[in-house]
Amino acid sequence: MHLYETHLPVADTRAAEKFYQDIVGLPFAYRDPTRDIVFLWTDLKEKGMLGLWGPNTGYGKQDGVANKCHIAFALTLNELFAAITKLNQNGIETLGFDRKQTQQPTVIGWMPSAQIYFRDPDGHMLEFITILPDPPNASFNGTYSQWKNLTTPESRRRN
Repeated sequence: MHLYETHLPVADTRAAEKFYQDIVGLPFAYRDPTRDIVFLWTDLKEKGMLGLWGPNTGYGKQDGVANKCHIAFALTLNELFAAITKLNQNGIETLGFDRKQTQQPTVIGWMPSAQIYFRDPDGHMLEFITILPDPPNASFNGTYSQWKNLTTPESRRRN
């Protein structure tokens, strides 16, 4: 089993569609001509989809309030580093697990995973994540460079 589809409320589906295509890199799937909803593929069409729901739709703003959501997209480690560069080149602030600005991934050791966070135009917290091949270390939360210093063969020999 895997998650196939999720939906986010957005203030403007045209602006959100552009952001998710140009910045996040999701391909267009479908715009519902009868409702203010756009769908984007998050993988092959058989594997995943994201719906962006405008105001006054079923998942859009309710009583003028849009809930802030979190969604994570899996990437390879190389893609993660390239995404950070692209986000920064587009003036998008990249954040670590602690929500402080950073230019490198942070690592959650119990998984272990490397990730970067950033906000979309509606304030949703987006995440690009990769699962690392290293053994877990539940006591570690820090930067990727700190993690690599901890997990390289040279650092293990020193300890």
